[in-house]
Amino acid sequence: MTVMSMTGFARRDGSHGDLRFAWEIRSVNGRGLDLRFRTPPGFEAVEQVARTRAQARLGRGSVQVALSAERAVARSGYTVNRPLLDLLVATARDYAEVPGLAPASIAGLLAVKGVVEPVASEEVMEERAALDAAVLTAFDEVLEALVAARAEEGRALGAIVGRQVDEVAALAAAAEACPARSAEAIGARIADQIATLFGRSDLDPQRLHQEAMLLAAKADIREELDRLTAHVAQARSLLASGEPAGRRLDFLAQEFNRETNTLCSKSNDSRLTTIGLSLKAVVDQFKEQVQNIE
Repeated sequence: MTVMSMTGFARRDGSHGDLRFAWEIRSVNGRGLDLRFRTPPGFEAVEQVARTRAQARLGRGSVQVALSAERAVARSGYTVNRPLLDLLVATARDYAEVPGLAPASIAGLLAVKGVVEPVASEEVMEERAALDAAVLTAFDEVLEALVAARAEEGRALGAIVGRQVDEVAALAAAAEACPARSAEAIGARIADQIATLFGRSDLDPQRLHQEAMLLAAKADIREELDRLTAHVAQARSLLASGEPAGRRLDFLAQEFNRETNTLCSKSNDSRLTTIGLSLKAVVDQFKEQVQNIE
């Protein structure tokens, strides 16, 4: 399996009889799965089934789904819901004498939702199940195309994030090997600083060693390096699993950032600071990229 992106687009055109229709799906980043459908009147049942199928195939993302439909030959015909109209007329008559109320008109009553409704011909009603099936088949195709697009972008995204994790590992190894971390190097810097400030170099070696050990303990980054190594291993495992791991990778980005900040704050040498700043840059890029992973 591969890393899946949350970004993608797909479109499928279809037809059934004299009906021409088209599905479009756009997907971008999202904290969870946010499905938003826009379908023409009369396709409510299709929308419900399509929503269920999309939920089964997509894990995360803000997904916009649109269905457009148009008949080559317009079909007209309306029916009046007389029981509802009679009820409205009776109600209007009951309130006719209430002060402050405008009298009801037949035009107003006919405009009430549900009173006048379009009616399909018998032929169209008989074909409705076949029409819905054709539209849903096209939806399955456009959904699979979206998944394929997200997978294709995910492959490129996984390669980028993988290189960033490798770079974090390399920089952590460079910090591990930095000679400025040793007590001897710290002692030499202290001696040089004192000689520069006070013009003497006849320092007590024992006292100098004690001060160097104390500063080395305060600046020790062993725990930060161990945690960075553990986070690198976990990130590689998540990328290789092929499972939706965007949330966990985002959490790891925060952990990478925390350890890097601590490493920089403990730095006592320009070489180690340079490594820490490079780590911060890579971690920021890593955090930005994982926002796109499902």
